[in-house]
Order: sequence, then C-alpha cells, then structure tokens
Amino acid sequence: MARQIQEAYIVAATRTPVGKAPRGMLRHVRPDDMIAHVIRRALAQVPEIEPKQVADVVVGCAFPEAEQGLNMARIGALLAGLPDTVAGVTVNRYCSSGLNAVQIAADRIRVGEADVVIAGGSESMSMVPMMGNKVALNPEIFAKDENYAIAYGMGITAEKVAQQWKVSREDQDAFALESHRRAVAATASGAFTAEISPLEVTYRSPDLHSGEVRYSKKTLLHDEGPRADTSPEALAKLKTVFDANGTVTAGNSSQTSDGAAAVVLVSEAILQRFGLTPLARYVTFAVKGVPPAIMGIGPKVAIPAALESAGIGRDQLKWIELNEAFAAQALAVIRDVGLDPTLVNPHGGAIALGHPLGATGAIRTATLVHGMRGKGQKGYGMVTMCIGTGMGAAGILEVL
Repeated sequence: MARQIQEAYIVAATRTPVGKAPRGMLRHVRPDDMIAHVIRRALAQVPEIEPKQVADVVVGCAFPEAEQGLNMARIGALLAGLPDTVAGVTVNRYCSSGLNAVQIAADRIRVGEADVVIAGGSESMSMVPMMGNKVALNPEIFAKDENYAIAYGMGITAEKVAQQWKVSREDQDAFALESHRRAVAATASGAFTAEISPLEVTYRSPDLHSGEVRYSKKTLLHDEGPRADTSPEALAKLKTVFDANGTVTAGNSSQTSDGAAAVVLVSEAILQRFGLTPLARYVTFAVKGVPPAIMGIGPKVAIPAALESAGIGRDQLKWIELNEAFAAQALAVIRDVGLDPTLVNPHGGAIALGHPLGATGAIRTATLVHGMRGKGQKGYGMVTMCIGTGMGAAGILEVL
C-alpha cells in the first residue's frame, strides 16, 4: 500500500562548541560521548516527547572507525539513556554525512515510516585523523589515469579550483578574514547561545612533585576557532601548504575540528498531539557528482538541483550555510552560482568555526535554524557543501 508523503519538521536542534584538533579543548572527549550529550540536550528541548517515542537515531560520521566506530549512532543513543527499543544507524558521505543524516531522518517521517527521528553527526579529528587510522586505497586508482584524481588530497583539489575559477590568493585571504570577523562578532553578541549546549570537560595533568594526577573541570561555552587577532598581514605571511606556487594556506582553509550536533524531527501528527511549535520544515535535499580533481565545486551542481526540487528560486533564499572547506572553493561556488555573499555564512564559516567533517552538516543545520530565528527571519534557508571524491550536497529548510 502506497504511503502518502507528509511533512517533516525540526522541533529541536543543538550542538557542542567546536574544538580545534588535534590539541584543542575537546581532544580527550570521545565522539560517542559528544553525540550522546547533544541527543540528551536536544530531547530536553522538547520534554513532551518521551524517549521511547524515538523510532531511530541517524548519525553522520566521515571516518567511522576506532572511537567513532561500531555503529556510533546506536552506541550514542544508549549512552544518552534512550531505551534499547530505539534503533541507530551511522551514515557516511564524508563532509555531508551530518546533512545526509537529517535527510534520511526526514524522509523516514515523510514516507510514514516514523513519527520521531533524531538526526545528527559527530566527529573527533583529534582521535581519528583525516583518512582514518589505516589508509588503504584501491590500487586501480593509480593504474588508470581517469581514476588518479580520486587519490588527490583535498588541498590539491582546492588549488585546481582556484586555478580554474581564477580565485586569487588575495581574495581567499580576504574571505578568510571575513569568516573570522563574522564568527567573532556572532560569538560576542551571543548569537550562538541558542544553538550551543555547554559541555563539561574533565582535564587531567600530572603533578611532577607529588606524583599524583590532578583533575580539573571546565564548562565549554564557545567555539575555539574564531580569532579576533586575524589580520590581512598575518594571513599574507602564511606559506602555501599544497603547492609551492599555489594560493591555498592554512589560514584560508577550514580548521580540523572536533564536535557534534543533534536535530529532532517529527511528523505533523506529533506536532498536533503535543502542541509543539516547529522551528523549521524540512523541504528537500539534492546530491550530485563532479570530477574528483575539482571536488570543491560540488555545490555548484547540487544547489540548482535542490532549488528545482523545492520549486523556488535562488532569490528566495534568506540564509545560506556554505561549508568553507577552502576559501577557494567557497568563492568559486558563490561566483559561479551567483549567490549573494551577504547571505552566505552570516555568522562565519568553517575557516573560523571549524569543520568536524561528518558532523558539520548537522552543526550548520542548527546554525541556520537558530540564526534565522534569532534575527526574526522566516522563509527558506540552505545548507550546502562540497564532498570528497567529487560530490556536492544541498539541503533546504523553511524556517517557520
């Protein structure tokens, strides 16, 4: 029997503060503990919903191994105190994993398979480095010229995008500076307060005189990445990282990071039963492929596809969270698609705030929803990003 498509709504969205990797404030916090924390805090925002009513937990992770392996979604759900009747699944589409988690959760509700689903993402780049703990590329990648670009590091692909779309070093550094400026201003104004769930962390340090281990606790309230002291001069002094004659530096690239986010999605039946006020309506999602050598341009094809699916025009978007993997690719997308720069990352992006890979899509979803509501904006917003090996994703929400 065919199911009637129904609407899916976001009723809660929260995230941890984002820490720098590998030596930042969350370096000792396990990713399964991070997702458990935000699951608990997200559900606390909607006390009308009982944990036993959650049908599934979908969590994105770009490198699901080691501390974030063993189906982290299920483990995180149980650590969060959800009953063992609640299922969990971990999904991986690299940088869009957290956004895909939201899409999967929404679609389960839309086709009538569930009424309450939690989506999210968690990634510790301190504990599980880029490429994972064991890199084992298929030899065929190197055997055929057409596959060789699959092995390119993302920094190399950013250099290729900068060359092909003629994005200068000066423009990249200016974009990075603006990312920090916006993030610092948003932090100072309290714009992130509604979306961040403070996290208490215990630090251990040896006392060399007594031979004992000292314990100290700190409650983390803010993202670690934004820098008020960033300047054009400081950025200009940085050497390129991936190409001696290139333009991509550590300063105009996203920060490796640790963090997590969770989003609670429900059906209209749940809204009505409990009298809940939705934060946003899930609208649509699109993912498309591009050549791996220029993977950063992926949003250029995903954005038009998502807009067409939603039946709206680019001019109807009020807020755009474009993940800043690199300033080069972000600028190339903005220019190629014709996005309004003032609407892109109003509170800064991954260059300042960090990019905990598989968690970022869920984190940016929380930022979009709370950012628009904090400014009294209603209407369409979009989360979009490039994806390793040559893909782009875009999700559209309607903030209510």
